[in-house]
Amino acid sequence: MLIAFSAWPEIEARLKSAKTVVIPIGSNEQHGPTGLLGTDWMCPEIIAHAAEKTDDGLVVAPTFNIGMAQHHLAFAGTISLRPSTFMAAITDWVSSLHRHGFERIYFLNGHGGNVATIEATFSELYAEWSFMDEPCPYVLKLRNWWDLPGVMGVCNTLFPTGHGMHATPSEIAVTQAAYPDRIKTADYAPKIAPSGPIRDAADYRARFPDGRIGSDPGQASPEKGRRIIDAAIPALLKDVAAFANEPLPT
Repeated sequence: MLIAFSAWPEIEARLKSAKTVVIPIGSNEQHGPTGLLGTDWMCPEIIAHAAEKTDDGLVVAPTFNIGMAQHHLAFAGTISLRPSTFMAAITDWVSSLHRHGFERIYFLNGHGGNVATIEATFSELYAEWSFMDEPCPYVLKLRNWWDLPGVMGVCNTLFPTGHGMHATPSEIAVTQAAYPDRIKTADYAPKIAPSGPIRDAADYRARFPDGRIGSDPGQASPEKGRRIIDAAIPALLKDVAAFANEPLPT
């Protein structure tokens, strides 16, 4: 069930039997000369929506598509939230979903730059209940889509060299599989981009002038993207099912 494509009575009825919801979360930021700016929110959304088509029991929230991407702001089209704004927004999403009755809230993430802030938000939310000396009435989980069991193995097989850290051929392949009419091409050099630290926006643009980090996204193809999605679907369903069966504290 996709919340955005449902009416409220449908959600209210589903909550009688389902207390777990998946939130695709990512970022809108540059992905090198060939990657779509929406890559980091598209990948978890593509995977979650594909999984929902396989199992309608999966409840998927609207995609949280703007994240913590300040280090990409030197590239046109990037939109970023400050960490404090991002934390406040996540808090409100969790509070809204919990108010309706969801007890297990699973964030499927597509942007490595979000991880620290999402985990800090989880700590803040749990701290509120800890200071009140009451058990938290919900549990939270963060999973990067590429960390789903078996997925990175497929990516490494498909791209043994030039996978890199950013604008990777795996993430671009996933978007190509879902949006084959949006495939971009460009000439770039070197074939495999340099690697290095990530700091502020100006430093990032100076170190990585075309936006790539350690990657050769030209290896991507829709066929490879489909293989990655096909590996991610059962892994996500199994991971969410295990999370849904975790006992809540009493």
